[in-house]
Amino acid sequence: MKYIIASDIHGNAKCAKQLIEDFDAEGADQLILLGDIYNPGPRNPITDGYAPLEVADLLNERADRLTVVKGNCDSEVDLLISKFGFVDSCCIFDSGVKITLTHGHVFNKDNIPLSCGDALIYGHFHIGNIERDEDSKIVIANAGSVSLPKDGSAHSYLLLEGGRLTLKELGTRKEIKSEKI
Repeated sequence: MKYIIASDIHGNAKCAKQLIEDFDAEGADQLILLGDIYNPGPRNPITDGYAPLEVADLLNERADRLTVVKGNCDSEVDLLISKFGFVDSCCIFDSGVKITLTHGHVFNKDNIPLSCGDALIYGHFHIGNIERDEDSKIVIANAGSVSLPKDGSAHSYLLLEGGRLTLKELGTRKEIKSEKI
């Protein structure tokens, strides 16, 4: 199974369209979104391309291949335009490894949940990265942000296939960093 894992679209239709194009080009089976789908939140600017209804239309077309984790900017009203649900967190198993997926505002590299398995993947901080925790040996990854990257980081997403996690630049699909889980 090939997964694209992305986060923090914040209602930007241009970036969501590019994510869908990358999803199709990568030949992925499932798209996992780690929250903050439509709402920009109180601390983020409204970006050029902000069109949450267009984002909903793009995602609704792939609802059967979509898992969405609820972020801190997502709300119950978002369900009114979505043909998919939101979960608080989830686990997947790939190539014999257990991977916990969450938004990141609660569990992240500074607060690793008990029994998270071999990897913890989250968003929220808008800075893509993959690292291995020295103490626990758990792979910790941040998908970055599709629309609002911070600290000079790239618009990014993660590709998971065969137990390998790769951080990629949105639009170019250029590899930024990779790690075997």
